[in-house]
Amino acid sequence: MSTRSDRPEKPRSDSRPGMLVALALAVLGYQLNATMLSPALPDVIRRLHTTSGLVGLSQTLFFLFAAVGQVTLARLSDYRGRKPMMLLGCLLVIAGDIACAAAPDIGVFLAGRVLQGFSAALFTLSFLTLNDTLSPKGFGRAAGIITAVNGGFAGVDAVFGGRLADTVGFRGIFLAGLAVSLAGTLAVIKTVPAAPPAAAGRMDWRGTCFLGLGLTGVLIGLAQGESWGWLSAPTAGCVLAGLVCLVAFVLVSRGNRDAIIDTGLLASRRAWPLLATTVLTLAGAFGALTLTVPLFTQDPHAGYGLSATQSALLFATPAQAIGVIGAPLAGILGPRIGWRRSVVIGSAGSLVAFAVAVPFMTSQWVLMAALAVLGITYNGLSITAINALAVVSAPADQKGALPGLNGACFGIGASLGTALASALITAAGSGGAQGPDLYATAMWASLGLLAAAMVTTVALKAVPREAMGPEGADVAVPALHM
Repeated sequence: MSTRSDRPEKPRSDSRPGMLVALALAVLGYQLNATMLSPALPDVIRRLHTTSGLVGLSQTLFFLFAAVGQVTLARLSDYRGRKPMMLLGCLLVIAGDIACAAAPDIGVFLAGRVLQGFSAALFTLSFLTLNDTLSPKGFGRAAGIITAVNGGFAGVDAVFGGRLADTVGFRGIFLAGLAVSLAGTLAVIKTVPAAPPAAAGRMDWRGTCFLGLGLTGVLIGLAQGESWGWLSAPTAGCVLAGLVCLVAFVLVSRGNRDAIIDTGLLASRRAWPLLATTVLTLAGAFGALTLTVPLFTQDPHAGYGLSATQSALLFATPAQAIGVIGAPLAGILGPRIGWRRSVVIGSAGSLVAFAVAVPFMTSQWVLMAALAVLGITYNGLSITAINALAVVSAPADQKGALPGLNGACFGIGASLGTALASALITAAGSGGAQGPDLYATAMWASLGLLAAAMVTTVALKAVPREAMGPEGADVAVPALHM
């Protein structure tokens, strides 16, 4: 694959405030669909006259298509440019907001969540745009700010979402997100530079289709296994078809210089431990924070019986508010101590926080304090450093490949985590579990996933110092080809 590195690069500045605000609004427009909706899940069940299983499926589809969108739009931006793909992502989230706000039934609601999920690439595209236009020092600081926004608007969004759920209902959440997305779209049009494509060549649509179908089959099978039956024909068919497509993806990618991601890179310690860490971290933390904890704290019989507003205020807001400070600090610290070391510290801290939270989940204040720590460890260090490490580790001729696949792993992990939590809660209820035991298995599973993430974190390979610019934030990493 030939690149366009022969073109003279424009000087990179330490900051572009207008562009940073535009990227933050675009990312926030997507993220509100995750953070604001969590406390309103019981309201969705009531107003659409549906089941917890289908609402859980809506979350699974949201993050599943987030995975597909990250891979597709991030890699396509190498060939078509970052800005056009960002605008496409903005349009998708706007269409999804309208569909969910006007949904007459769960079917239309599910379709809207799919569109919103596909726009998750806005986060990865923002990182790539920052890396293309800012100096290494500016990239680290801006990456921390975007990560803070991606974690929620200081927790106010979750409280506001709970308040809307308690008053006007879940539809108000999507109307609020629509307003932010419209503002973000206009800001992107005005302030984000229309830079030329980063690489020559063409998109590997065949590999993209195999990867997307593979992820869809496996994760739909996992999400619906409990309701369909784990040994049923539909579950087995989805999982097996997905695995076949993933194998086909690997086969068609070998030797293809336009592959969506180089298989040589995929097998290296620059990639697979990072991708595994992302999946396991999101499956453990996000699954608990967006499904298990909201359901448990609002359950009047098994949990605390809080309202949606109270649940968001006590168990979502602290971590998100602390993350607004923690993520920018991580962006400053990462280039100084190394992004890999930041990932290790974040993973260890999140594991300790859950190790305290899970055994003491019946104690409201202990659970709240333990989850608040995640503002530094998970929302701050882990998320910022994982994304930045993917960017600085990407091959020079495939800048969107590893960040896109890593972004997909965020969706995979979140989808897997919510699917697993939903299945375990449903299974516990079917087995006659009562009280906190109804949710305990799902919480212990989250702790186990974070422990596994700690193991894969240790296997991460730092980017060589000679392959990095000042303060360790450049991306001139040689390509790997088999």
